[in-house]
Amino acid sequence: MSILLSLLPIVLLMVLMMWLKMSGDKSALLALAAAALVAVFAVPNMDGFGTLPAGYSAAYVGWAFVEGVLKAVFPILIIILMALFSYNVLLESKQIEVIKQQFISISGDKRIQVLLIVWGFGGLLEGMAGFGTAVAIPAAILIGLGFKPAFSALVSLIGNSVATGFGAVGVPVLTLAKEVFGTEVTAAQTQAVAGNTVIQLSVLMFLVPFVILFLTDRNRKYLIPNIILAAVVGGISLAVQFCAAYFIGAETPAILGSIACIVFIVAYAKITEGGKGGGFTWAQIGRAWAVYGLILLFIILASPLSGPVSAFLKTTLVSKIHLPIYAEGKTFNFGWLSNAGLMLFLGAFLGGLVQGVKAGKLLSILGATTVKMKASATTIISLVAMSAIMSHSGMINVIANALVAATGGLYPLFAPLVGAIGTFATGSDTSSNILFGKLQATVADQIHVDKSWLAAANTAGATGGKIISPQSIAIAAAACDQQGQEGAFLRSAIPYALGYVVIAGITVYCFGWLAL
Repeated sequence: MSILLSLLPIVLLMVLMMWLKMSGDKSALLALAAAALVAVFAVPNMDGFGTLPAGYSAAYVGWAFVEGVLKAVFPILIIILMALFSYNVLLESKQIEVIKQQFISISGDKRIQVLLIVWGFGGLLEGMAGFGTAVAIPAAILIGLGFKPAFSALVSLIGNSVATGFGAVGVPVLTLAKEVFGTEVTAAQTQAVAGNTVIQLSVLMFLVPFVILFLTDRNRKYLIPNIILAAVVGGISLAVQFCAAYFIGAETPAILGSIACIVFIVAYAKITEGGKGGGFTWAQIGRAWAVYGLILLFIILASPLSGPVSAFLKTTLVSKIHLPIYAEGKTFNFGWLSNAGLMLFLGAFLGGLVQGVKAGKLLSILGATTVKMKASATTIISLVAMSAIMSHSGMINVIANALVAATGGLYPLFAPLVGAIGTFATGSDTSSNILFGKLQATVADQIHVDKSWLAAANTAGATGGKIISPQSIAIAAAACDQQGQEGAFLRSAIPYALGYVVIAGITVYCFGWLAL
């Protein structure tokens, strides 16, 4: 009974979203309410939950809810808000159209076009903004190039997989690290989770580009060239993302990896096609990329690479809040100057000014973006608060014990599947990490595996679940003007998502010795 009650909030969330088609915000609110009711009325009165903390009561559960709200707002919601703001600035300045035309003009080879737009630019969009932009924009560009809607949707969904682990300036991994190690997580611990995530996605970094190339042109004469091109692109992605994860942090792997791939693919197109040009001046290119360029600049300035600058930002204007449920000396910390949300805002605002958008209009865009985030904010706050309540009440431990009993030492094979289920249900890698990150770490402790390794497996699997999440499918259908075809898009993507998660599971299990 303790296992069933502990699973109730998660199962309820999935049933409401997947079978009853209830909106994410309403489903998350009801799941949160279920978690609170179980924690208040069932946990103290049942065996199986272990020894509860001193002073455990309804008030204790209430403070767990407060912790969840703080963790959701600072910095998750701030980062998401500013990521969407940066994209909306590009829409207002119409520079997103210039960026599209730049990509279209680079190559006449449709394989190169698709790989550049879906893997390169799509990965950059995911790294910078995430939350649907990396599906919508590449799919729309491909439609504009004359590709069929079903193909455009499928390759955009498949392409928007690996990069989502570090989407929206690394918020999924940053959130995961805090779930695993607490609010006082160190830079080294975050980099360990980020690096492990890259290792677990390494095989897929080679396979996904090949699948994209193969789906674009299945002619046998391109088989060997596709293998070679995918191997080089995958190798570049792996090398750059690995270095970024270990030496810079979770904010930049998708961004820098995608930029490196874009540079290589553009160079490859010029070499193989004799220098096809688009007629853009350096001034036009610089203006179009001002927002993303400045965001990247500020992120690097705030990273450990900047040395004293990073140290100053991380130790200045840091809010520390002690909650009654914390041990003496422990606090919830938030750096107002060092968080990625500020870097996104500065890059988007200053980049918007460069692109000709007035300051007043930029603030208006920010306000409109904030209003439109109402449902997303409700969903994320509810999920983070639910996770906090389940963790503090011992429900996560109960589920972990059950998983260990069922799978034992084979659990790492199934760890990515847990993450994929979370993304399928919620549509977000971040939300999946909130739901199951602490669970994965708890299981890791019980089967004596490095918890940063097993927690990273949640993100590795979550990136595969992203391919078939209902939200991504709906975005792809809308971008291709194929509303009503969501079922067909889902059916075409399922085999690739399943294969992706299976490969992730095998990688996590076989490469597990690296975490020992």
